[in-house]
Amino acid sequence: MINQLDHIAIAVKNTDEALMFYRDKLGLPVVLSEVMDDSKVRLTHLDLGNLHLQLVEPLTDEHPLQEFLETSGEGLHHLCFYTDDLDETVKEVSQKDLKLRKPEYHSAPLAKQAAFIDPATARGVIWEFTGPKTE
Repeated sequence: MINQLDHIAIAVKNTDEALMFYRDKLGLPVVLSEVMDDSKVRLTHLDLGNLHLQLVEPLTDEHPLQEFLETSGEGLHHLCFYTDDLDETVKEVSQKDLKLRKPEYHSAPLAKQAAFIDPATARGVIWEFTGPKTE
């Protein structure tokens, strides 16, 4: 079901300002930065060696991540696991009473797709699964 940890996501108000810390002070190289039009976020991945640190910046005032930033501030948002077969993984976790936040997948960087597990069914932790897009 789960192959490996894909990324650790950090919610940020401004990616460029956050990069002054993660890239410039910690020395983490930027792998990619991509605006996901369907979800209205900017995702910037930095190399941690065996996984990525993902900076997640909401691009609209109405984005649900804005509420997270207002109540919690910048910081850890979710952990994401990579799977070779997202459909099968979602089916398996659903059989174990874990619910998806939304029934449809969302676009992810590097031509992948992803789905969030509702934290109410996952001990309060936001988990995401990502994998190759299916045809």
